[in-house]
Amino acid sequence: MSDEDQGGWTRVRSRLRAEVGDDVYSSWFARMDLEAIEEGTVRLSVPTRFLKSWIQNHYAERVLACWQAEDNKIGRIELTVRSAVLKSTVAPKPRPEIAAGVNDGSNRYNGNSSGRAMSVGDPGVHEALGGSPLDARLSFDSFVIGRSNTLAHAAAKQVAAARRTDPVMFNPLYIHAGVGLGKTHLLQAITWAGNAAGERKVLYLTAEKFMYGFVSALRTQTALAFKEALRGIGVLVIDDLQFLQGKSTQAEFCHTLNALIDAGRQVVIASDRPPSDLESLDDRVRSRLAGGLVVEMGSLGEELRLEILKVRVLAARAYHPTFDVPLPVLAYIAKTVTHNGRDLEGALNRLLAHNKLTGHPVTLEMAEREVRDLIRPQEPKRVKIEDIQRVVARQYNVSRSDLLSSRRTANVVRPRQVAMYLAKTLTLRSLPEIGRRFGGRDHTTVLHAVRKIEGLVGNDMSLAEEIELLKRQLQE
Repeated sequence: MSDEDQGGWTRVRSRLRAEVGDDVYSSWFARMDLEAIEEGTVRLSVPTRFLKSWIQNHYAERVLACWQAEDNKIGRIELTVRSAVLKSTVAPKPRPEIAAGVNDGSNRYNGNSSGRAMSVGDPGVHEALGGSPLDARLSFDSFVIGRSNTLAHAAAKQVAAARRTDPVMFNPLYIHAGVGLGKTHLLQAITWAGNAAGERKVLYLTAEKFMYGFVSALRTQTALAFKEALRGIGVLVIDDLQFLQGKSTQAEFCHTLNALIDAGRQVVIASDRPPSDLESLDDRVRSRLAGGLVVEMGSLGEELRLEILKVRVLAARAYHPTFDVPLPVLAYIAKTVTHNGRDLEGALNRLLAHNKLTGHPVTLEMAEREVRDLIRPQEPKRVKIEDIQRVVARQYNVSRSDLLSSRRTANVVRPRQVAMYLAKTLTLRSLPEIGRRFGGRDHTTVLHAVRKIEGLVGNDMSLAEEIELLKRQLQE
């Protein structure tokens, strides 16, 4: 290969990096080599079949365009898979397998370009590929079904029971709920049941473990093998997605998510908020997450809390046969401990400890004393920006589309400012996020609206009363 060809390849790589960005370039193109340029055809090689398939499906035209910008005589790109063994200086050129733009459908893990097996490197890589720890108690059998979680439970059961040859009904399955409402229980139940069936390998990872494994793989230069091992999983389960941090880690998660979904593999994700509220994630990732089945698990009703307590008492009796909690005590806890399922578990653990350590039977008086700090004031309803826009539009006799539009007439500007003010005071959303939800406005526009309404409320009693009325409607 001539020095001129190598010089052209260097310029093409620079052009490609500038177009796609450092993160994407490092993920997909850093291991691409130039093999030959012959009669208007450029032959490039990559270390694995998966990498070849991904580039052909997503970047073939862009790579060709970069070459044509360098040399307009180039009319075709051929991508090949080179051996994982280091080539000698007399090794024959790789046989062209598939021209750019054609997918061979292969997704197998073939190791990385240096031939290093996954057994080499930081233990953090292997920990991640082995999955996060599972709790044997968190199975479908121990999950208590109620009105607030019926859909989430049914979807999780369907995912766990699906066979390898079944079409994927919804991908990804995205479950969101507040703390202690059963998200992790369902995700671990999917993992236990799916692996027990033996149809598909199910890997359960917290977002933190995903980050840890990816960073470890980068440090030990096994990142490509780590990526491909993840993408060979039949069902990937990611818990607590809201904790996913770091630009390159989020980019890798995005690539992994797209690769698995495009290959027909199942992805299940849990978070404490809907996809649209994951402000730290790229818009494309949020859109892909929202494109599956998004299910919210609501708060636990009193009847469901009572059923959960009954199940937990039966589970405790397996280890403590004499442990008994009278029904009036369970009813009292179900009525007063309303925050989440973990508080219910904590209340029972206190009664059990008191019973075992003192020998005193569980009574209502004991329960009132032991769980009083778990009785929290009722939390206000979580208000959504969409609800604010709907209620404000109805109050001021405008449409929601008016609030999101660029119209500047007085009958629209004031309701829009009120809605932005309520979004800032009643939600935890940032100014840029509120602006995005109001037709893509800049955060300074939102700040101006908030300050404007704050200034008016102090002097205009009529407006202050209107806003208090709107707040009551939204929090009922």
